[in-house]
Amino acid sequence: MAGSPGDSDAGPITSVQLDARSVLIGVAGVLALLAASALFSSTRRSTTVLVVGVLLAFAVEPLVHAVQRRLGTGRAAATVVVFGLIVALFTVLVLLVGPAAARQVRELGDQLPETVAQLEDLPLIGDRLASWDVADKAERWIDDLPTRLDPDEVAESVRGAVSGLLNGLGVLVVALVVTLDGPLLVRRLRSLVPEAQRDEADAVGRVFSRVVGTYFAGSLLVATIAGTWVLTVCLVLGIPLAPIAAVWYAVSSLIPQVGGFLGISFVTVLALSEGVPTALLALVLLFAYMEVENYLLGPAIVGDAIDISPPTTMLAAIIGGAAAGVPGALAATPLVGTAKALYLHFRHGDALPVKPTSFRDRIPAPLRKLLRLAPATPST
Repeated sequence: MAGSPGDSDAGPITSVQLDARSVLIGVAGVLALLAASALFSSTRRSTTVLVVGVLLAFAVEPLVHAVQRRLGTGRAAATVVVFGLIVALFTVLVLLVGPAAARQVRELGDQLPETVAQLEDLPLIGDRLASWDVADKAERWIDDLPTRLDPDEVAESVRGAVSGLLNGLGVLVVALVVTLDGPLLVRRLRSLVPEAQRDEADAVGRVFSRVVGTYFAGSLLVATIAGTWVLTVCLVLGIPLAPIAAVWYAVSSLIPQVGGFLGISFVTVLALSEGVPTALLALVLLFAYMEVENYLLGPAIVGDAIDISPPTTMLAAIIGGAAAGVPGALAATPLVGTAKALYLHFRHGDALPVKPTSFRDRIPAPLRKLLRLAPATPST
C-alpha cells in the first residue's frame, strides 16, 4: 500500500545506466577475449614454444652478463658460451638418462607383479587388493602387452617423441634469438615512448626484467638442486626409474606451490615398487628437502623477487595453468608479482624494487641469528 510505513523507510532506488559507448566497449572486450582464446587454442604448440623460449631467455640473462664480465667478451660471444653449455649439459643428461631409464623400465616390468603382490599385505587395503586379484591381473597385463601394441600407436608415439624433440630445439632457438636481439628490441620499444615518460618506462622495464629474470633464474637453480637430491635419494634407496623421477621432480617443482607435491607423489609411487618402508623413507626425505627448499633455498636464491603471499602464488599458478597450460602456470606467478609492484608504485607511490637484495639479507631472520650473520650494510 502507498501509505505503509515500509515505504517511508525504504532508501532511494539506485539504477545503473549504460550508454552505447560502454556497451560497445564491453562487447568489444568480450569479442577480443574470445578471439585471443581461439587463436591460442589453434596455435597452442607454437605459443608454448614461444613463451617457454622467452622465459628461458630471461632466466639465462644473468648468466650472459656474468660471462661478459668474467671473460670480457661481447654479448654475442657470451650468449654462444652460455647456450653451448646448456646444449652440452642437455646432451650429457640424455646420454646418461636414456639407457638407464630403458633398462629400469624393463626391470620394473619384471618386478611389477611381485611388487603388487607385496601391496596385498598392507593393512586396510591389502585384503581388498587380494580379493580383486590385482597381482595376477598385473602379470597378465604385462604378458599380453606385446600383442596389444598397435603399429599405429607405436608410430604415434614415435611422432610424439620427435615432436617433443623439435619443440625443445624450438625453445632453444627462440631463447637464443631473444637473448641476442633483446637489447636491440628494448631500444626500439624505448624509442616509441615519449621522451617525457622514458625515465618512468625505464624503471618499469627494470622492474619487469628483475622480477621475471631473477625469479626464473633462481627457480631453475632450485629445480636443479631438487632434481639432484631426488636422484641421490632414488639411487641410494634403489628406487627404479631414478633419472626419470629426478627430471620429473625438477620440472614439476618449477610450478609454484603445487609442483612439489606433484613430484613427491610420482616418486612415492615408484618407491612403492621397493616396498612400503622404502616408500615411507623416501617420503620423509623428500618432505624434509621441501621444508629446506621453502625456508632456506628458495628465500636465499630467489629472494623477494615476487612479493606475494603463498595462497596468491598458488591461485596464480592454478589459474595460469587452467588458462594456458604449463606456460601459463610458469609465467603467472612472476607476472602477478610484477603487476603488484607496478600497482603499488602508481597507486600509492611506493618505490619500485629495481635493486636486488644481498644474499645474506635473503636468508630468513631466524637462520641469520642461528648462523650469526649480521644484516648486510646497505651500500651508499
